[in-house]
Amino acid sequence: MLRQLEQGVSAIIELHGPLGAGKTTFTRHLLRALGVEGRIKSPSYAVVEPHECAVAQIHHFDFYRFNDPQEWEDAGFRDVFAAPGLKLVEWPDKAAGLLPRPDLRVVIEPLAQDHRLVRLKAVSPLGQFWLGLLTDSAEEPSFETTAPSVFQGGPAHE
Repeated sequence: MLRQLEQGVSAIIELHGPLGAGKTTFTRHLLRALGVEGRIKSPSYAVVEPHECAVAQIHHFDFYRFNDPQEWEDAGFRDVFAAPGLKLVEWPDKAAGLLPRPDLRVVIEPLAQDHRLVRLKAVSPLGQFWLGLLTDSAEEPSFETTAPSVFQGGPAHE
């Protein structure tokens, strides 16, 4: 992922799941893995939080409270999504019709005993490439696994 971001691609990862599923915690872990330092806040009220890693600009969006398409234009989100870097999008359905097509969809589903079912689906060639790194096969359009309750906290939760 870092290599593609370093080359100046614009990549979008959508995060789906109910409230409390672990979308923000997943994002925090991913940002830490990409080298983001410092406090990683949820963008619940600000809609977007920018972050930087050594190779790219990263924007974390939370459209849960988004309800005015004019806000999209006023905030300059069209330009942000067109620019190079990684965009992580929680609650993309709230901005349906405004968002560009994602590269990867991540669906997090709470299970019993504080576990999560995590499904990843490639939606673009870049997404297929990333899934190929996880599955050892670029032919796989999706990936599914269960994970322990790290999505509800753990070391990256601030």
